Amino acid sequence: MSMALFDRVALIGIGLIGSSLARVLRRDSPDTVIVACARRAETLEAVRRLGIADETTDDPAAAVAGADLVVLATPLSAYAEIGRRIAPALREGAIVTDVGSVKGAAIRDLLPLMPFHAHFVPGHPVAGTEHSGPDSGFAELFRDRWCILTPLPQTSPEAVAKVTALWEGAGMRVVTMAADHHDKVLAVTSHLPHLIAYTIVGTATDLGHDLQSEVVAFSAGGFRDFTRIAASDPVMWRDIFLSNREAVLELLQRFSEDLTALQRAIRRGEGDTLEQRFAQTRAIRRSIIEAKQA
Repeated sequence: MSMALFDRVALIGIGLIGSSLARVLRRDSPDTVIVACARRAETLEAVRRLGIADETTDDPAAAVAGADLVVLATPLSAYAEIGRRIAPALREGAIVTDVGSVKGAAIRDLLPLMPFHAHFVPGHPVAGTEHSGPDSGFAELFRDRWCILTPLPQTSPEAVAKVTALWEGAGMRVVTMAADHHDKVLAVTSHLPHLIAYTIVGTATDLGHDLQSEVVAFSAGGFRDFTRIAASDPVMWRDIFLSNREAVLELLQRFSEDLTALQRAIRRGEGDTLEQRFAQTRAIRRSIIEAKQA
């Protein structure tokens, strides 16, 4: 990353993504002043203990004052209120971007609030773990992952270029696409799998105590992987499902139909049908490995 890319960066939300970006800035752009903003005093105390920001505050307006880059890294449900609070304090030419997983909702809640003199570049670094909080961040989180930007037609190309450079400097591959297309793609690749994982783990918790303890004891392989996904931040995922409800519900209906077809094949002993479907999904897994996204 260029040392002169940003002089002052405000991170509104300093969980896994925000704190990982702070660590990237610390490593690659040591002259950049980092301001971390969070609601909880214990979160800000952790930021100070970790030394990943120069200033801390619980006031979003104070955080963005003088910043040439503002990154929203909070749950989606907080966007509208944060947007109202920061809008009057944004400096001339400030770039506002975000890391949310539903771009239609981000644009809906933030774009009407942005002052004329600021630039809004919606973004989504597609990276993460099941952990949250500033202690969970690490600078290599973004390495070789995709970042999707969904700029509006009126978005400044220079602002898009600077946000692109930010994420490329963190090691990401950056692409742009329309917000509605992004939301449909992520509904397939991220949102529905998380919903399925939450459901399967929830089913296990409803089993009798003896069976439940054995499920935990012998949770190698598939169930273990589902529990990792289902351990993700519940507030963040609540907001994602509600914000992207149309795409998720459409996919959920298709998934339900596909599941019914497999259920029928198992009931009827149609081994060829099962094998054919499993061969198709195995090919998808190979392509993910070849794309270095495994």
